Amino acid sequence: MKILILTHRVPFPQNGGYPIVVSNTIKGLVDMGHEVSLVSLNARKSHHHHDDEHPDELLKSINYRSYDIDISMSLVEGFLTTFNKNAFNVDRYYNADFERLLIGEVRNNGYDIIQFEGLFVAPYADAVRRNCKSKLVYRAHNIEYQVWERLAHQKSDPLKKFYLGLMSRRIKKYEINQLNKFDAIAAFTAQDQITILGYGIRIPVEIVPVGVDLSHYKPDFSRTEFPSLFFLGSLDWTPNREGIEWFLHAFHSDIENDGLPVKFYVAGNDIPEEFDDYEVMNKIFIQGEVDNALEFVNSKAIMIVPLLSGGGMRVKIVEGMAMQKCIISTTLGAEGINYKNGVNILIANTQDEFYKAIKRCIADEDYCKAVGANARRLIEDQHDAIKVTTKLVELFNGLL
Repeated sequence: MKILILTHRVPFPQNGGYPIVVSNTIKGLVDMGHEVSLVSLNARKSHHHHDDEHPDELLKSINYRSYDIDISMSLVEGFLTTFNKNAFNVDRYYNADFERLLIGEVRNNGYDIIQFEGLFVAPYADAVRRNCKSKLVYRAHNIEYQVWERLAHQKSDPLKKFYLGLMSRRIKKYEINQLNKFDAIAAFTAQDQITILGYGIRIPVEIVPVGVDLSHYKPDFSRTEFPSLFFLGSLDWTPNREGIEWFLHAFHSDIENDGLPVKFYVAGNDIPEEFDDYEVMNKIFIQGEVDNALEFVNSKAIMIVPLLSGGGMRVKIVEGMAMQKCIISTTLGAEGINYKNGVNILIANTQDEFYKAIKRCIADEDYCKAVGANARRLIEDQHDAIKVTTKLVELFNGLL
């Protein structure tokens, strides 16, 4: 099968959920003998490393090209978007020159399947449809409007609440209009499948969860600091930033004053400089981007996922479970994972619930290890990349 993957950002290096999912998908398809091409927008705000600064072994097995676009926006431009009816945060990924490049790509290569990785590449669906006979598949990384809607619910400022709600309604309208342009939709979670079907979508909507290559996840408890808490995530994604800010505000005093006698480590991309103010010597560490994410995860004991908004499936939770971590997450953070609370994850939705869960975990290392072991078994059963890729290929074959 000849397959084109279309992304709104370069998925190299694999330093976040989106690039991990895309790269694992490509690797799984290549390993099954399919011919895969990747065309990526390289969306630059103010700075964004070019893909050739991060050589990746996967590039040797696929046909790959990227195209730079600038999605930055001034304060004035952002204000003016309030007065038009478009989903501006999707529109800014549209580029006429890239569309011409993409038209040439699909005309000349006779792809069987073209997979659109998320809503930000959906603006190119019409042009692709007009210029080839390929089957078009939409990968729903999340329900985009829900991210904005949930952010709006978190705001107390009436102007921010109004603006986020307005953006949510515009994105929802755009999302519904776009989805029926595809031949099938692959959703990560049952919740997202239900939401999409509720739009009145008339095409197949299948659940294809996040898959990981388990051979890369090799926990070594001799290198794990116990007790320790950690957060790992990109803070250029607003739900991550708001969640960790809430957690730091809620528990900064407890950790600083030994109400919770544990060290807390915060790592990830694009951590703002003002987060340095949260540091407490030998207790709270703001580390920023780490050289090796899995080594960092392995070195810490208890993973914190205080997500208060957002959608889709949290790839970092799947990875944490694969590394046999004991994870404390909100219900929203663990959405789409077939967990059992208290068995393979701990669910906490309030400050008090997080406090009790942390207290229990830091007092009982054996319990933490048991939760982590159960989590690994869940990932082996339901999120192994081979099983997930097989399910995706079955969806493709059903369209041909």
